[in-house]
Amino acid sequence: MTDTLSTALQNALDARQHLIKGLLAEGTDAYRVFHGTVEGRPGLTVDRYGSLLLAQTFHTPLSADEETELEAFYACVLPGQELIYNDRSHASSRVSNPLPPDRQARAEALREFSEMGVRYQVQARHTGQDPWLFLDLRAARRRVMTEAPGKSLLNLFAYTCGVGIAAASAGARHVVNVDFAESSLSVGKANARLNTLATRPRFIKSDAFAAMRQLSGLGQPKMVRGKRMPPFPELEKHRFDLVFLDPPRYAKSAFGVVDLVHDYAALFKPALLCTAEGGTLICCNNVAQVDRDTWAEQLIRSARKAGREVFDTEWITPEADFPSPDGNPPLKTLLLRV
Repeated sequence: MTDTLSTALQNALDARQHLIKGLLAEGTDAYRVFHGTVEGRPGLTVDRYGSLLLAQTFHTPLSADEETELEAFYACVLPGQELIYNDRSHASSRVSNPLPPDRQARAEALREFSEMGVRYQVQARHTGQDPWLFLDLRAARRRVMTEAPGKSLLNLFAYTCGVGIAAASAGARHVVNVDFAESSLSVGKANARLNTLATRPRFIKSDAFAAMRQLSGLGQPKMVRGKRMPPFPELEKHRFDLVFLDPPRYAKSAFGVVDLVHDYAALFKPALLCTAEGGTLICCNNVAQVDRDTWAEQLIRSARKAGREVFDTEWITPEADFPSPDGNPPLKTLLLRV
């Protein structure tokens, strides 16, 4: 078993040598070194974030022998990196494997890394579930950086605001990040302080539906069907040159339901109406079972129903550290000119 795992890890690293060389040359020391779903160990991922190697399991935990083999392998081929293993194979997706106190302290230590010259923070373990920067979205952040100079950006479901910080670093004139979690926005604010930015991004703690309805001009009432809505920040109508929409698979609040499988249109319409005429809307869908062409057609139809024409579309696919042999990666990102 360990020989098979070692071989898979080595093959994955060999396949990335050209990519890694190019990433390091541009100022990127964060990338996936093992994508087990298609590289020999389903459910195991290993990501580099600067000096940290973050291994995660999502289907079954590593055996003690596999964990030892994993650490020994990377200690040999990537010396100087510290590997932290998080088992998230239980239904809640929370980290379930305890660490000795000294290792736990190192897992909770703040570290810095760089992507395309932009600095970010990372903790291997924190109060949330996911890493603070999703590496499969690097291609989208790269594209945002080419689109952003001189433009305004609305970053919806911003999480730790990686897209917004990348846009501000690239010269966006106005950046607004919206997320409901203050803990995520606080990481975004820390990331902003790590970088020299021409404009200071704005961070808004709000349900995305409430923010989009106000920014688009649709309006968000404080009372709905006789019930008072939860508090939300009041925002003026404002349309953006560039809107980035990266919602979770499913979420429910008093303001609306996020459902990427059955009702992406509920999010798409208000996001579209926040986008200026002639602007660009970038939409993400991370549900593997959603057919990308069917989804794209749905977005175009939704735009027409809203009175907006889609003039051009372009797929943004994850980079080579997220291989997809069938050409249909789980993360689908579509750029629309509207």
